[in-house]
Amino acid sequence: MNKKTEILDQQAINRALTRIAHEILEKNKGGEDLVIVGIKTRGVPLAKRIQEKIMKIEELTLPIGELDITLYRDDLQKAVENNEPEIRNTDIPVDLTNKKVILIDDVLYTGRTVRAAMDAVMDLGRPSQIQLAVLVDRGHRELPIRADYVGKNIPTSDKEIIVVQLDEIDRVDLVSIYEK
Repeated sequence: MNKKTEILDQQAINRALTRIAHEILEKNKGGEDLVIVGIKTRGVPLAKRIQEKIMKIEELTLPIGELDITLYRDDLQKAVENNEPEIRNTDIPVDLTNKKVILIDDVLYTGRTVRAAMDAVMDLGRPSQIQLAVLVDRGHRELPIRADYVGKNIPTSDKEIIVVQLDEIDRVDLVSIYEK
C-alpha cells in the first residue's frame, strides 16, 4: 500500500470530536438517558474521548461501553475459515433498555459493521433510540445506514483505504488515505 494523503492530524481529530460531542448534546437536549458505546477496536478510544468532552461541557459523566461485534459479522463463516475472528469482550455497564445509545466508530464504509453493532445492541436490551457517530464517512454504502454525527466526509474510490491511527493504540493521532 502506498500512502497517498494525510487527511486529519491530531488537532483536526480533536476539533472533530469536540464538534461531535456538542452535536450529540444539542440533538439530545443534554445527556439524559444517553449511553456511549464504542465499537471495538478504534471506536472505544473515540468513545472515551467524546465522553471526556461531554464531561467538560456539561459536567456530566455518561455511561460508556465497549462492543465487540465479531460474532455478529455477516462474513463470520468466511473469517472462521481463514482463522481471522478474534473474540474480544463486550462490556456494557448499564441496562440499555429505554436509553439512547450513541454508537461510536472510526470509519463508516459499507455499513455492515454498524448493522452488526445494532444487532448486538438489540441483544443486550431495547434502547429507545440508536444513533451513530463516526470520525470518517468514506461513502460506498451497501446498506441503508447513515451517521448522525460525522467528523469528516472523505469521498474515496474503491482503490483507496482509510487508515485511522489513534494515540491509545497506535501512539499517533492521524487519518490517512492509502492506495491499494
